Amino acid sequence: MTSALSHLRCGATVLALLLALAVQAKPLVYCADASPEGFDSGLWDSTSTSNATNQIFQGLIAFRRGGTELEPQLATAWQISPDARTFTFTLRRGVNFHKTAYFTPTRQFSADDVVFTFQRFIDPQQPFNRAYPATFVYPQNLGLAKLIEGIDKLDDYTVRFRLRSANVTFASYFAMSFAGIQSAEYAAQLLKTGKASQINNQPVGTGPFRFKSYAKDDVLRLEAHPDYWGSKQPTTALIFSIAREPNVRVQKLMAGECQITAPIRDVDLSSLQGRTDISVQQIQALNVSYLSFNMRKAPTNIREVREALDIAVDRDAIFKALFPRGDAMQAVSAFPPVIPGYNKRLKNEYNPERARALLAKAGFAKGLDIDLWALPVVRPTNPNGQLMAQLIQQDWARIGVNAHIKTYEWGEYLKRANNGEHDVYMSGWSGDNGDADDFLTPNLSCAANKTGIKFCNKEFDRLIDEARATPDPQKRIALYEQAQEIFKRERPWITMAHSTIYIPVRKDVQGFVMAPNGSMDFENVYRK
Repeated sequence: MTSALSHLRCGATVLALLLALAVQAKPLVYCADASPEGFDSGLWDSTSTSNATNQIFQGLIAFRRGGTELEPQLATAWQISPDARTFTFTLRRGVNFHKTAYFTPTRQFSADDVVFTFQRFIDPQQPFNRAYPATFVYPQNLGLAKLIEGIDKLDDYTVRFRLRSANVTFASYFAMSFAGIQSAEYAAQLLKTGKASQINNQPVGTGPFRFKSYAKDDVLRLEAHPDYWGSKQPTTALIFSIAREPNVRVQKLMAGECQITAPIRDVDLSSLQGRTDISVQQIQALNVSYLSFNMRKAPTNIREVREALDIAVDRDAIFKALFPRGDAMQAVSAFPPVIPGYNKRLKNEYNPERARALLAKAGFAKGLDIDLWALPVVRPTNPNGQLMAQLIQQDWARIGVNAHIKTYEWGEYLKRANNGEHDVYMSGWSGDNGDADDFLTPNLSCAANKTGIKFCNKEFDRLIDEARATPDPQKRIALYEQAQEIFKRERPWITMAHSTIYIPVRKDVQGFVMAPNGSMDFENVYRK
């Protein structure tokens, strides 16, 4: 009897192990909407890239899942001085970097890695930066080089950041995608072998998944990090199946070829109705879409032209065509109304007659020609860039503006726009921390305008700088309201939409939680 019972117990144990292995053997497939631009998390600020690098890299701090509250990650604790100018981090011990075919770490994560990562952002003379010169878009736009006075390694597990001026939002920077910690040892290996640029192609982080392989516009393969400091990942294989067309992603989801997709369009929701094997998660996101003017060249460097083009756009008609469910909100300012500091006094205007008068005042009574770049990827705030461009083209034709619609492959689109080849191009932004500064400083400060292409206004800069240094919430709100009045007067953007984000998930997926900005986090996400 005892023997038989032992055999039964043994059999049950084996069966449980086999079932556990079966669960782990199921790959998790995410249908992505665009290829990553690269894998050096500090270099890029697009959603398609950060969704990939967020699985590989980790910051000192993280945003708690489903919200904007900060929690420890590679740091176990941090202290902020009363004047918000000194930030001291206690680092987590026992953290292993990824072991890959191209790198075998000989030590664990330490202060050296934090110092290396952030020195890259602020010191162009750092040896690695001299070997691999790069523009760190988000750190540059935040003005980190100007802000950070020094980074001190107090010991192997304590790092201190000293700022030149107070910044009450600085701690949240460490939870953003660009702040993923790199391995200083791996960088030294690349530097020694003359392969510094490989840091963007063959990443090494501390995250729950490590890089396996990548084929542009096709597939990115990641695998569970076996020496991860956190819990063992129930998913051993994480696959990004890259499909630009939104209807293709939906078809793949319905066929079971992927389990989660990039946010879908309003028009795709009807095809998923009645499906018992798919649920749709949704959130009113911290986002904005807009058309950005080139401030460096005529005619969009003229304020009256920008205002004319703005008030000639019939947003009501565009929203009926692009957001038939009515789940999007017309954007008036640079960030959504739910964020403290939103100026409720500002309004949009549709007035073609006044637009024509403004063009005449600017010297274009007979009209003008202009290039309008259509967004080549689908975003929740802009589900059809080509259609939006066509509708705006019609609106502008009514005031004598002849718009030539152009578009490019996503990576090329971003590159050319950053070079200032556009007159007007479509863009958007998703905030991370629920603070107005996360919309204004990275996009509209003078630090974000090294080339003159984007907006730079000294009074606007003074107001947002003062707001960052002001701990009093009411004073910060007043400063942001003033800054938005300048934004609306100068019209660097045609603000378009704040949207609801819809992410469909197959019912066998466990552990997935939507983020307020629609970003993807696959740690501890698996298929039953």
